[in-house]
Amino acid sequence: MDQLAAMRAFVRVVETGTFTRAADLLDMPKPTVTKLIQQLEAHLRAKLLNRTTRRVTVTMDGAAYYERALRLLDELSELDASLTLAQARPSGRLRVDCSSSLAVSVIIPALHEFHARYPDIQLDLGLSDRPADLIGENLDCAVRAGEIVDQSLIARRIGEMQLITCATPDYLARFGTPIHPRDIENGHQIVAYRPALGGRVLPLVYQNRTETIEVSGRYTIALNDGMGYLAAGLASHGIMQLPTFMARVPIADGRLVPLLLDWCAAPKPLHIVYPQNRHLSNKVRVFVDWLAELFARDEFVLSRGAGFPAGCKPSLLPAMPGPSPSRADQLSSSSSA
Repeated sequence: MDQLAAMRAFVRVVETGTFTRAADLLDMPKPTVTKLIQQLEAHLRAKLLNRTTRRVTVTMDGAAYYERALRLLDELSELDASLTLAQARPSGRLRVDCSSSLAVSVIIPALHEFHARYPDIQLDLGLSDRPADLIGENLDCAVRAGEIVDQSLIARRIGEMQLITCATPDYLARFGTPIHPRDIENGHQIVAYRPALGGRVLPLVYQNRTETIEVSGRYTIALNDGMGYLAAGLASHGIMQLPTFMARVPIADGRLVPLLLDWCAAPKPLHIVYPQNRHLSNKVRVFVDWLAELFARDEFVLSRGAGFPAGCKPSLLPAMPGPSPSRADQLSSSSSA
């Protein structure tokens, strides 16, 4: 048995759901694919697939084998690429996890540019505010906001998010306009954000030159997804504090009104992370570089400049000392892009 061919056939059957489609993609006869799967199951002494006349489904053993086989085949592909001209033309499937709000607002609209540069990279983009298990879910990398505390990850800082406070004209007509952050706790309500893995509702944090204030407002709805959070704010459920890249269009068309522009939240760093025990492939490297370039030229992602639209005024803020460099804050010199 050609075990490598059998593994490739099995992976294609799982991904396509049919032997016929898998055979087409592998450019081999369907009986050959069937024979390879049978030989693989006999070799492993385990049933990998359930077959009926209408569909093919993967067994529990098959699902576990699929994840490991896919990882091995990807690593083999990267090994081959590192020793051929493919290194100069990165290719293959790139699995990335990202928040839906950042992907929809910033990354996806610009992806045509990335694919024009790297047409042989197939991007699988998972969208969720839930921190993904990069190893368990077989991801190449993830884009994450905030400080990285997981020391098992290598991280490259690629930008920062500036936050702005907003509400709809309808909400302000009913509840009035807050002048000071503390006003939010008196007679107002917020759209609350609760992290995907549970825990307390995140407070709204404000700074000026002399003080930092945490505001815990009353709420009628809490969400754990950025796009849902924006939708609730646009439905006039309360005041919200959201990234400027999400607020720019609703502010421009009048659906949202910026508030408390003399107060700012500390910007949140953006990182791209990957497991430290995983080789930084060329396809990941070029994607990281492209993201860093994209965010560097997007003034609504980076907290530089004063203007949105009159400006959340960064000049009012004291310099914020950054954490000392660590493995979780930067790529090692041997793997930096």
